[in-house]
Amino acid sequence: MKHSLNLPNRITVARLGLAIVFFVLVGQYSHRAPRPWLLDLAAATFVIAAISDILDGYIARKRGLVTPFGRILDPLVDKILVCGAFILFVGTGFVDADGHNVTEVRTWMVVVIVGRELLVTGLRGFNESMGKAFGASLHGKIKMWMQSVAAPAILLIVAHEGTWFSVDKAQTMKITLAWLTVVVTAVSMGQYLMRSRYILEEGTLS
Repeated sequence: MKHSLNLPNRITVARLGLAIVFFVLVGQYSHRAPRPWLLDLAAATFVIAAISDILDGYIARKRGLVTPFGRILDPLVDKILVCGAFILFVGTGFVDADGHNVTEVRTWMVVVIVGRELLVTGLRGFNESMGKAFGASLHGKIKMWMQSVAAPAILLIVAHEGTWFSVDKAQTMKITLAWLTVVVTAVSMGQYLMRSRYILEEGTLS
């Protein structure tokens, strides 16, 4: 365990702590009695966590510190952070007095996002158990980038709608971010399914 908890893995564990802080902050928010500072702080926490994801990967590759523990924990923490964020977006805290969800994220979108992460986790585990490498693809990295931009951006737009952003502009931005996220996520899921199919076919031919 001491060997597993090298610097990149400690950063990953710290990111899990940041995810918990993020969930607590967003969970305390209610749009019916808005406290914009909560969403500002949550957005900043999310961005720091996302930056730490880039940092731990860079250090692990640069110093040759990639471990089996890190290979499992790093994507798991990413999924906890992103899935947790979008699940909270459809919660009661973001419902206004008229019953409208102000994030513009819909429940079915969250199902696509969470479903994709569960599916890819299963595919990765199965293929790697068969001795087939199943690292992140370009589509997967673009998906993660899109989700990591959309989540804090939506929080900031909700927090400052009517001040930093006009109501109409904020509405358009939130809808665009939500749809771009779900489309990129769905494309990434399809790419992983195709990739897994080819890996399985190669296995049966060998």
